[in-house]
Formats: sequence, structure tokens, C-alpha cells
Amino acid sequence: MRKAALVLLIMLTIPAAGQDHINPGTIQGLVIDRESQTPLAGANIIVKNTLLGGVSDIAGRFRIPEVPVGAYILECRYLGYEPQVVTDIVVRPQRRTELTISMKAASLTVADVTVQAGYFPAEEEHPLSLASFSFEEIRRAPGAGGDISRILQSLPSLAKVNDQSNGLIVRGGSPLENAFYIDHIQVPNINHFPVQGASSGPIGIVQVDFIEEARFHAGGFSSEFGDRLSSVLDISFRDGNHQEMDAQLDLSFVGFGGAIEGPLAKGKGSWLFAARRSYLDLVVKSFDVGTSATPWWGDYQGKIVWDISPNHRLSGLVLLADDHNDPDHQAAIDNKMLYYGKQDLSQGTAGLSWRALWGKHGYSRTVLSGTRSRFKENMFSTNSGNPFFRNRSNEDAFTLNHSTYLRLSEHRSLHLGIQAHRLDSRYDNQYAAVVNPLGDASAKLTVANSLTGHKIGVFVNYVTTPWPHWSATMGLRSDYFTINRKQCWSPRAALSWQIDPLTRISASAGLYRQNLPMLLLAQTAENRSLLDPCAIHYVLGLERLLTATTRATVELYQKDYSSFPMDPGQPGLFVVDELFYGNGFFAAHQALTSAGEARSRGMEAMIQKKLATNIYGLASAAYFHTRYRDEAGRWRDRVFDNRFIFSVEGGYKPAHALEVSARWIYAGGAPYTPVDAAASVAAGETVLDAGRINGARYPAYHSLNLRIDRRFTFSRSNLVAYLSVWNAYNRKNVAAYFWNEAEKKIDIIYQYTALPIIGLEYEF
Repeated sequence: MRKAALVLLIMLTIPAAGQDHINPGTIQGLVIDRESQTPLAGANIIVKNTLLGGVSDIAGRFRIPEVPVGAYILECRYLGYEPQVVTDIVVRPQRRTELTISMKAASLTVADVTVQAGYFPAEEEHPLSLASFSFEEIRRAPGAGGDISRILQSLPSLAKVNDQSNGLIVRGGSPLENAFYIDHIQVPNINHFPVQGASSGPIGIVQVDFIEEARFHAGGFSSEFGDRLSSVLDISFRDGNHQEMDAQLDLSFVGFGGAIEGPLAKGKGSWLFAARRSYLDLVVKSFDVGTSATPWWGDYQGKIVWDISPNHRLSGLVLLADDHNDPDHQAAIDNKMLYYGKQDLSQGTAGLSWRALWGKHGYSRTVLSGTRSRFKENMFSTNSGNPFFRNRSNEDAFTLNHSTYLRLSEHRSLHLGIQAHRLDSRYDNQYAAVVNPLGDASAKLTVANSLTGHKIGVFVNYVTTPWPHWSATMGLRSDYFTINRKQCWSPRAALSWQIDPLTRISASAGLYRQNLPMLLLAQTAENRSLLDPCAIHYVLGLERLLTATTRATVELYQKDYSSFPMDPGQPGLFVVDELFYGNGFFAAHQALTSAGEARSRGMEAMIQKKLATNIYGLASAAYFHTRYRDEAGRWRDRVFDNRFIFSVEGGYKPAHALEVSARWIYAGGAPYTPVDAAASVAAGETVLDAGRINGARYPAYHSLNLRIDRRFTFSRSNLVAYLSVWNAYNRKNVAAYFWNEAEKKIDIIYQYTALPIIGLEYEF
């Protein structure tokens, strides 16, 4: 910590070199209709608190040159549309800042309201449970380490589980239930060391500097999104520079690397590419951070766009990751690891998207993509040293999506599409005969087969404004899965009422279904006839603008789950929660049933302030209860049931060159099943008390993350240096209790202790 204090002192005192001869930058971009995606000609773009501005041309493009280096707010106005405000526009020396401004047609007449610029644009198709973040909001978030999933932890809809995992536990769900999209291409997992069949991991893959906007749906999402029960994270990558080459070097918690971008086809297109390699193994050796692994990883990603004509655009995306870990038995004992072994993992996604504009009447998008995941693991039990799990999995998926948006009239629109998937999985896995979490013997299982399945889904979404100040959304999905030969229908609906210019009340209800992971279906032929898990969402929300830059929301929700897999051999446990019993998805399941039920209900409140002057922040609180019913009919708390969560995050930016921020999270203790010491002695492994499943609670979790950013601008380049401290007051938050066979006692695994992180971003 002394080293971190020294770095902080240097950051605050050293002057920025070359300040007398700094070249200005340029703000440029595109103004489009949010619904039809058509360009808007003649829109006025104003740089607030300056005399600078511009007007969009016939192609919707605008350019504001000679903008002094600094951070700005843009206001865009266009007749017949709601004014739009874009914050956190950072201008760097002799570089072009690109952005896209989406404007919404005015739904209220001028006589009804005083038209004000919107920092929080209203949504008609997704009126509830939606949060969006800009690139700058993502980049500077304290305690995130450049990981988009960790940034979401400030939202009230996410439970707090473990610092070492960024798994999204959304409104009583599990890491199984989340979908990720980048530029409309579905990515199975956006994390290094992914949990097979789920969506979590320790650190994210996505290059934050490529993100233009991230939109997170915590529930009630439209019929466009299928095969997920809880949430959707929809990420948009920005275009590369259409006029010149730019480059960047990075050193951060995620790793070290660089990015480069430039024009294509004489400015008709652009490209982006980034590569990184981790250095977390060096940090772990230098600081006692309460973690056991010394892994290394790398990732590579790129985007290319080409405007074939004013109405047709092609874009391509590539996202690759390569992960390795090999702790030995002694390292596992020293660092209190439950399992150890060699891991070599790789995953990749590539896709091509064609967007066609049909004038003011709408647009269509066709996406062809493929994903590949490779798992090569040999895992051993730390207590016994015996083999536990051998994994040789190859999972491939190919997807073809087509959707069309049609504006039928000023008050009606239609969104419909078809989605086809082919899944090819090959397994050569061995599950050892071990003692399961409740002390019963589990038979050895070998899975050596291939499994091929097809999915097809169709959806339609109809949005209308039946009366002044009202909007309604009605959607329907139909999905068919060839492996279990089940066709499912999923109706969804939402209704929103704009009570006055500052207040809106909304409600939604819908049915959501999801196929089980191929890893579970491959274990036995009987598993392939399991039903698809189902969730019914009910959401009621109130939104109020306190000021132009501050919004308050309150939401009530209930989720009713059914048809989840249950294991008769462990009738008291909920299979999809087994990751938190210490087994992950390594456990063998030979005769699952579809009898699982669960329920989650809660209330969430949030106040968010955008950066309009020099202060921004977000405060949220949630009270919820999530339970499942075991095979004996008894209702038990799930392992994600914190009950109460409070988070406050904010920052102060006195000048463009300096920014300080902090985030504090408090979460009630999550349930756990105590260790049965006598049974653990007999088994030589951790055995849980079958009579107290989720009957105890961990101590409450709380942690403070601090961050300071300092910008140094030179004549033709820019350097951002930051210092972040996770768990600044060194709280010992408990991750798990386990049986330590070497010391013959119940022992504790802690989450991250105080962890200082230094980052550098050099743009030139």
C-alpha cells in the first residue's frame, strides 16, 4: 500500500508536459432515427458551453473541427424529434472522436410539454429494467478493472456472490441464464476461464475502448431475445477511424497490449484490432490478494465495417481468447484451493452482419456467425490428490439470424425475425467416483459421444401508442429444439404510461424459456428428454426525472421458475446452483428430472446522476428473496439470496485532467450449507450437512473501491494514468468454508483483500 501511496502522490503533483502547444481535436459522427436507423439530415449539434457546433449532411454525418482538448457535452436537436444529450465526449490532441447519436421521434405534441434535452432517452419497446452505459462511464468505473460484467455490480438487480467471479446473478437467477451480444452477434461467454455451460468467469475479454454503448436488460426484455431466462447484455462496438490511423498502448488489470485502427476503402469503411496478454500472475506474486491462481491468458478482437452504399452496410466481428493454468498440489494446499490441475482453454466467435435500410419505413439485418470452445482439463481433489475430472470438450455453434423492423405509421411499428442454430458438441470426459457434497458416493461416469442439435426460433414484436401518452408492446416467440423435440411458445407484453413530462409508470409480463447446457444433456440419453426450464416475469416500475440530469426508478418484480433439472441422488440440492457447492459443472448427473421449481421476488430502487458539470453518481438498493423447492417439497433459500444489497458509486471531476471516484457495496450474507466435520473426517473431503442445506449465512459482505485518474496531454498524443484500490480498508469477506484435510479442521477461503492496481493508456 505504501507503493500505491507513492504512485498517487506522483500522479497529483507531476505537471502534464507539453501543455503550451496542444493540437485541437475533432468531434464527428452520425445522426440517425433510433427506430428506422435512417440518417437525419439537418440536425443541429451543439457543443454545450462553447460557440462550437455543426449540422448533419444528407448522409446524417457531422463534423466539428478545431475543438480544444477536454471533455464536453453535446446537445442534438432536430424538428419532430426529442432533443438528445450525449455526455462524456472526450477530445484528444489531433484525434477524431467518433460517435453515433440516435434520436427518437417526439411522441408528445409541443402543446403538451416543454421540450427539454434528454439525458435519459425514453424507451418504448423496453420500458423496464434497462440500464445503459457509455464508453467513458465503463472505462472509469472504480473496482471494475476494465471488465464490463463487474461494472454492472452497481445495479440493484444483481446479487453479490464472490469477488473472484464476475458471474451475473440477476434477480434470483444463475450464471446459466444470461445472454451476451456484440454488434448483434451472440457470444456464449465474454470471460476468460469460462465456466462451461454457464456465462461466468474471473475476468472479461471485451476490449473496453471498443465499446460505444452497453445496454443491460435485467428482465422483461422483448421477444427478440430468446433462449435465456434472466438477462441480456447488448454491447455495441464503435467504428474505427474513417480518415486516419490511430494507435494505443495499454497496461491495466486485464493485461498489457495495444489497439490500432484506421480507414478502409478510401473512408467508406474502417477497421479496429486489439491484442492483450495478462500479467495477473505477477501481481499475485507481489501482493497477498487472497486468491490461489497464477494463470495467464490472452485475447484478440477486431471489427471491420464497409458502407457498400448509403443504404447497405457490411460489418464483421472477431473475438478470440486463450487461457492457461497449471497450479500443482502444493500450491493448491498453500492457497486453500479445493481443486487443482492443468487447464488449457480456448474460445472464439466470428460473425458477418449485413444491414439494409429501406428508407423511412424500416431496415433489416442478417447475421451469420460461428462460435468454437475447447476445454482441456485434468482436475484433482486437493485433499486426496485423486483424479476428480477429466474434460476433453469441443463445442461448436453456427447461427443465422434475420430480423426486419417496419414502421407501419407514426404510432405503430413491427419487429419480426427468424433465428436458426446448429450445435455440434464432442465429449471425451471422465467423472471420478467421488463423495458428493452431501456425503453420498457418486458412481464413476464416462461420457464419450457426440451430440448434434438444431434450434429454430421465430419472433414478432408489435409496438403501438393506442392513446396519447401511452405505449404498448406485444410480443410472441416460438422455439423448437431437436434434441428434446419440444416446441415452446413465449408470449410477452409491456404497457407504459407517461403521466407527465417527468413521470412514467410501466408494467410488463412474459414467458421465458431456455435450453439446458449441452454438457448436461450429453451425460445420459434420459437427460435429452428433459424439459426446457421456464421463467415467468412480472415487473412493475415507476420512473421520475428529479432534474434534467438525475433520474430515480423503483421496480417491483416476481419470477416464477419451473422445469429445472433436479438430481434424485441429491434431492435437497438445486442442480444449477452446484457451482457454489464447490463442484462447478464437474459433477456427474445420471438421472435428472424436470421437477425443479424456484421463485424470486423483490423491490429495487435506484438514483442515477449523469455527468453534466463535475459530479456524477449512482445509488441503488434492493430487497429480495429467492428460493427453490427440493424434491421433498420443502422450500429453501438459494445460494444467491443476499436479501439486501446497497451500493453507492460516484465521482468528482474538477478538471479534464483529474478525476476521483469510489464505489461502496454492502450485501447481506448469502446462505450456505455448513460443513459436517465428522462426515468430512470419514470421507477425507468436504461433506456438507444434509440436515442444514442453505441453513446458515455467511457474514455480510462490504467493500470500498477507490480510483483516481490523471490525464497528461501532449502536442499529438494523450496519456491516461490511473490508480485503483480494491477493498481499500482490507475487509476479510468470506468466500466459502471447507474441510481442510491437511489440518483436520473447517477452514475459510477469503475473497480479495486490499489490491492496488495501476493502469496506463497511451494514445497516439
